[in-house]
Amino acid sequence: MTVMTLSPDRRQARRGLLLGLGAAALVLAGCQSRGPVRPVGPVGPVEPGPMPDSQRHLVALILPLSGPDSGVATSIANAANLALFDTKAGNLRLTTFDSGRIGAAAAANQALAAGADLILGPLLAEDVRAMAPTARRARVPVIAFSNDQSVAGNGIYIMGVTPAASIDRVVRHARGRGAARFGALIPSGLYGQRAAQALSASVRASGGTLVATETYNRNALAARGAAALLNRRGTYDAVLIGDGGGSTAMVAPGVEAGPTLLGTELWASDRSLGRVPRLRGALYAAPPEARFQQLVTRYRARYGKVPYRLGSLGYDAMLLAARAARSWPVGRPFPARLLADREGFAGVDGIFRFSGNGVIERALEVRQVTAAGTLVVSPAATQFAD
Repeated sequence: MTVMTLSPDRRQARRGLLLGLGAAALVLAGCQSRGPVRPVGPVGPVEPGPMPDSQRHLVALILPLSGPDSGVATSIANAANLALFDTKAGNLRLTTFDSGRIGAAAAANQALAAGADLILGPLLAEDVRAMAPTARRARVPVIAFSNDQSVAGNGIYIMGVTPAASIDRVVRHARGRGAARFGALIPSGLYGQRAAQALSASVRASGGTLVATETYNRNALAARGAAALLNRRGTYDAVLIGDGGGSTAMVAPGVEAGPTLLGTELWASDRSLGRVPRLRGALYAAPPEARFQQLVTRYRARYGKVPYRLGSLGYDAMLLAARAARSWPVGRPFPARLLADREGFAGVDGIFRFSGNGVIERALEVRQVTAAGTLVVSPAATQFAD
C-alpha cells in the first residue's frame, strides 16, 4: 500500500471527501470517493417517517450481542445505527442478528431469509468462516469486522486493522529514523504467529535485519525469561513486543535499555502504557484518533456511555453502505464494484480501501508513548498515492 500526504492546496481540493464532524452531529462523508461531492443520503426525496420496506435495502448486522464479546458488539451495533441516523439514508433498513445466541451460520441464514442485500459482521474470524459459505452461495457481500486476513476473499471483506498493516507502518517509520537491527518478543498463539510473520516480512522489505525473536507464554516468569534471552542474543535498534497493553507492561521492563520498543495496533486501546517507564518513547501505529474522539462525543450524547474503540468499525461500515445507497436501485444486488474503488473512502478511522483479496488497506498514524499518554509523531496520510 502506498499513501501520501496532501499539500495544503490539494487538501483544500479534497475537502469534500471528508465532511467534518460537527458539534451537534457527525457529518462524515466517510465513504465518499473522489468526484462530485454530494451529501450522503437516500436516493430520491425524503418523506416524513421511514420509507416502506419495499422501497428499502435490508442491511443485516450480525454480531455477538450475547456472550463475552457483547460489550464490543453493542458498541459496533450502536455506532452503525448512529451512522444510519446521521446520514439519513432513508432507503436503508438496518436489522441486527445475534450470532452469540444462535450462531453466525444461523444468523446469516435468518438474514438472507429476511432479504438481506448486504451483511455487516460478524466480529470474530471463526464466525466469519462459519457463515461465509452461506453468504457466498447467495452472492451477498460480507463486510466483516475481523482483522484476520485468512477469512477475506471471494465476497468477504474485512474492516479490522490487521497486525501486518500496523507492524509494517511502525517498522518503516523506525527504519526512516535509522533503525536497522530488529528483535521481537512474541506471545504464543495465533496472533503472535501473525505478528512474527508480519515483522519478518516488513523488516526484510524495508532492508533491515531481524536479529532474533523470542516467544513467551503470558505469565510474568516466562515473559522475563524471554526478554533476558533476547537481550543475550544480540544488539538491537528496535524491539517489537507483539502483544496487548497489559502483557506488554509485563514484558517491557525486561528489555535492556537502548533499543526503541515497538508495538502493534493492540496498544491503541490501552491508555496506561506510559505508566511503565521503559515504554516511554515506544512507538506503535494505529488508525487516526481525532475523529474517533468526535464520534465518542456523539455516541455518549445518544447512548449515555463511551463506546469501545472498535465501535468505529460499525460507523464506517454503515457509512460505506450509505454511500452505496445513493446509486443502488432497490431490488438490485449490492454494487460490489464500489468496494474496488482504488481512490478509497474516508471515515472515522481515516482513509481506507479494499485490496483485490478483500483485505482492508488503511493509512495509519505512528504514535509515541509518553508519561501523559501518546503523541503523534507521523500523521496518517490523507490520500492513497496509487
